[in-house]
Amino acid sequence: MKSPVVKRSIVIAGHKTSVSLEDAFWEALKEIASGRRLTLSDLVATIDSARTQGNLSSAIRLFVLDHYRGAASAARAQSTGERMSVASPTVA
Repeated sequence: MKSPVVKRSIVIAGHKTSVSLEDAFWEALKEIASGRRLTLSDLVATIDSARTQGNLSSAIRLFVLDHYRGAASAARAQSTGERMSVASPTVA
């Protein structure tokens, strides 16, 4: 499955910037924002403020990866009956 890179403009902390991400990452980011009852701009602003290095697109990809890794670990633990402390990604 090919997921083309899409460049979108987004307002972060009052300034407009553009972010290039594959469609799959945009969709995942929207899903996470909705689940947390945040706007996409608010979630991206939080990710942006938490990053210590790299560009924003990379920080978003890593955030999405961490989110779904955490969810997969929690699901595995639940299905096996294990008690596991799952740390959510560093962004609230």
